[in-house]
Amino acid sequence: MENYSFLNWALLLGSFGVLIFIGYLSSRVVKDSDETGFLVAGRSLGPFVGAGTIVATGFSGWGFMGSPGVAYEFGSVEVLGNFFFAPAMVIAVLYFAHFLRRRAEELGSCTIPEYVSQVHGGGAGLERWVKGVAATITIVLLLVFLTSQIKAVGLLGASWLGISLTESALLMISVIILYTMLGGLAAVAWTDTLMVAGMGIGAVVMMFQIFTDINLSEFIERLNAVDTELLNPSTSAPYGESKGSVFLVLPYAFLFTAVLPYMAVRFLAFKPSVKMHQVAIWVAPMGCLLSLVPIVGMYVRIAHPELAEADQAMPVYLANFLHPALAGIITLFILFAMKSTANSLLHTVSSAASHDLRTALFPNSKSSGARILWVNRIWVALLGIIGFLMMLYAPPFMLSWLGILGSGTLLAVMIGPVFISSFWQGNGYGALASMFTGLVTSGSFLLFTNVGWVEGPLYGCLASSIVYVTVSKLTQSVPAGTVARSY
Repeated sequence: MENYSFLNWALLLGSFGVLIFIGYLSSRVVKDSDETGFLVAGRSLGPFVGAGTIVATGFSGWGFMGSPGVAYEFGSVEVLGNFFFAPAMVIAVLYFAHFLRRRAEELGSCTIPEYVSQVHGGGAGLERWVKGVAATITIVLLLVFLTSQIKAVGLLGASWLGISLTESALLMISVIILYTMLGGLAAVAWTDTLMVAGMGIGAVVMMFQIFTDINLSEFIERLNAVDTELLNPSTSAPYGESKGSVFLVLPYAFLFTAVLPYMAVRFLAFKPSVKMHQVAIWVAPMGCLLSLVPIVGMYVRIAHPELAEADQAMPVYLANFLHPALAGIITLFILFAMKSTANSLLHTVSSAASHDLRTALFPNSKSSGARILWVNRIWVALLGIIGFLMMLYAPPFMLSWLGILGSGTLLAVMIGPVFISSFWQGNGYGALASMFTGLVTSGSFLLFTNVGWVEGPLYGCLASSIVYVTVSKLTQSVPAGTVARSY
């Protein structure tokens, strides 16, 4: 086993070297005189890299650690729910990405909070309030999500390398901080593209092992022997009590891709010449392949129905069903999956702090481009350390639930100012009211009730959208109109 431990460390350190090198290469996109290099990769992403970073970020730590754990606990509902992310991403790319990219480029927006403030206008004072509130909520909620990602990568790294959770998490977040500091969103996107290739290979290997070990009919028979609810559930738990609640994942996943700041910022980073159908052609097969990963949780449930924690499904699979050398390679690919979202979250929260909060609080600052770039990089390090400390002191939680608490609530916060505003233009007061409404509604449902994981954020989206339109109508002197769109 010592030889395999050496192999694991060699794989990890080799991958660290590659990621840092990519970060160094991508730093050429970051120019002292232009903040767009750090924030939106100089608007330089092509179809393949753009698709790779979208899919890698969407199918991430929750997809390879959290989702198998949910499938272990709840069965086929999670496999179906996970599958909806692929078509939802394609729809978002085809029908929303071009509008958001074009509009943000016209306004000069480099982040989603900045876009929200600029598209609603209302004067410098109101714009600063909208940007500052959007940035603050983004930082708080995405730090919650980042906590789950750091714990996920720490748990897997600890079991793989034979070190403690704290040591593993610190090692992983340190490397993520380093290459994100070097190249900003370009480093994030390019490393994501490498990572999604590994994720795809990992998914293929796991499905091959599972279905060569057990045929589909036996797989079904043995699952039914464990619990008939796994294949024929009477509810859509954890997504809702109704059997049809799982289908709400499709609109949720569409809004997840189109609205969340760490996902939608990728649309701002595409080259102006990119055709979105070219991006969708790559997103579809990548997403469908990675949608199969939760099957691992059901497979482990057959062999080890006694697990104390469902989130241990993937580590147990890697330890018991793959050759140690192959398990080491697949573990590296899964760590890639987790890093792909962790680096995106870290870049987004640091951008919200270093760019959005800075310009909202100090609009007349005359700092040089070089100084601003270092401010961006310092915030990456600072918020990465804060996320690590939050992970250390957080109470026990299920990885997927904490991720949805952060991302789902932020979705409810942003739906009015980002999505509804694309076809019905409200104002800054409506944007502020809808953000607070989404925060309180979704957060309350997820924290204090037993509603489904998808239902809570969608209730928040509904309340936020209604408040956005209502408050905008009550506070605007000129009636809102339809936003002109061109595709």
